Amino acid sequence: QVQLVESGGGLVQAGESLRLFCAASGSIFSINVMGWYRQAPGKQRELVASINQGGSTNYADSVKGRFTISGDNAKNTVYLRMNSLKSEDTAVYYCNADVYDSTGRTNGYWGQGTQVTVSS
Repeated sequence: QVQLVESGGGLVQAGESLRLFCAASGSIFSINVMGWYRQAPGKQRELVASINQGGSTNYADSVKGRFTISGDNAKNTVYLRMNSLKSEDTAVYYCNADVYDSTGRTNGYWGQGTQVTVSS
């Protein structure tokens, strides 16, 4: 089993910054991809940013140039630096990891979510 623990959410004003942190632990052979998703009230969960084992990143158009994802393969951790926050960034942010087990199969895991609220 794999556990993802997130931290770093909170309440900020528009234009300010936050950094989210996620650590994966448990039965991990290696991690293929880690990422952040978000879900605002009444909306579907959407990908915010992801980073693969090789360090390649992917961002939603809405956050490009404002958010930066980074990770540490050795520690199974991922950060999301969020700058120039807007009210529309308000959501619950979820960490996600696509994890290889010892047989070479991958399974997806989710964190419990951390609330980010941006006041305008």
